[in-house]
Amino acid sequence: MLTDNIIEIFSSIQGEGKYVGCRQVFVRFEGCNLHCSYCDTEKEPGKHSVCHAETGAGNRGFMDLPNPLTVDEVASHVNAMLREVPHQAVSFTGGEPLLHAKFIEEIGPMLQVPIMLETNGTLWQEMERLADVASIVSMDIKLPSVTGTEEWDNHSRFLQAARDLDLYIKLVVSAETTDEEFQRAVQLVAMHAPDKLFILQPVTPNEACHAASPERVLYLQNLALQSLDDVRVIPQTHKIMGQM
Repeated sequence: MLTDNIIEIFSSIQGEGKYVGCRQVFVRFEGCNLHCSYCDTEKEPGKHSVCHAETGAGNRGFMDLPNPLTVDEVASHVNAMLREVPHQAVSFTGGEPLLHAKFIEEIGPMLQVPIMLETNGTLWQEMERLADVASIVSMDIKLPSVTGTEEWDNHSRFLQAARDLDLYIKLVVSAETTDEEFQRAVQLVAMHAPDKLFILQPVTPNEACHAASPERVLYLQNLALQSLDDVRVIPQTHKIMGQM
């Protein structure tokens, strides 16, 4: 039976993007194919001998389940939470969840609510594979100032793969964000998904990535609104609320 290493399973309030404020179950995978300067998640593969699984939906009591976990084990734990409290979706996050596309493909039909993917938007072939499994896609556009690499072609193909789903696009903005890369991201979305929600997320700063000024965030929103109809600014609200 298919197994995978899971970092944690828990119930919380979605703190980012279109569905901010909704109750979701989160399943966090190991591993990522990018190295973003603002990343706040311990995600390195092979470093999680156990999965920290909440014992009840939102009770913040945890038990350690030995990794790797089977699809049936994860589905059983998630479905128990879904029976306990109504949830809007199950969010697969990471790390990068599309590195685990086969696992998601198998578990998706076993769950009782819509499947959401929180993804860096680069693994377009895996997105094509999951187009019939996922309902909601929270796609990041990763700027070169954040990753040190250019992912424009991968983002373009990913937008095409996901655009028929409930897709929204999220872009983290920082003091390091340049006009050139920002406008290229906006034009990419305008070309492939002009009707989709576009969210600017002010970075939660760290030593490597600094906050953009309020005036700078307004300026970037103004730029995006020249090409896109629905451009919103939404921070990481779960950190404000003290949620996971």
